[in-house]
Amino acid sequence: MNTVSSKVIIRAANAADATRLEEVRRVALAPVFASFRSILGDDIYNLAQAREDEAQAGYLASLFTAGSDWEVYAAERAGIIVGFVSVRLSLDKAIGEIGLNAVHPDWAREGIGTEMYQFAIKRMREAGMRVATVSRGGHSSTRQHGGHTKRRASTWAFPAYGCARSCSAQRSSNCGFREHRAPSPRLSRD
Repeated sequence: MNTVSSKVIIRAANAADATRLEEVRRVALAPVFASFRSILGDDIYNLAQAREDEAQAGYLASLFTAGSDWEVYAAERAGIIVGFVSVRLSLDKAIGEIGLNAVHPDWAREGIGTEMYQFAIKRMREAGMRVATVSRGGHSSTRQHGGHTKRRASTWAFPAYGCARSCSAQRSSNCGFREHRAPSPRLSRD
């Protein structure tokens, strides 16, 4: 499955792309990790967060191993990989998940991340997923909120096709309840 939009090509990544994907991950997430260190301070960061940040490179590599249930897609512009997104499809539960993803800072603010998320959601829809989730790190305990299940601190969940409830606003943003609205490419954590 390849998608071309605004001179960005999104295609299935392969093991030959791993070095470039790791470079994109490293430079894109460096400011995030620096922010964690700044907020936590060196001592707490080193105790509580540093190992997780360092392990993320290995995690990206694991997405390409045999038996991984993740699909990894590369976003290219002018033949250069500028970003990537990982997608997991749970066919038995009809839940899709957007996992590790990044856009190289040199191509930030050009809509590439939005295109990757739209691609991932389209992939989920084509595979018959009814719910899409976006992993955000942290623990994965769940809670009920307005009839929709959300994972606390680690995941946002939203219907892959319009409202998850049986209201007349299916596949529409016209529903009167905020929780019923169709997902937009820009996700918020309200």
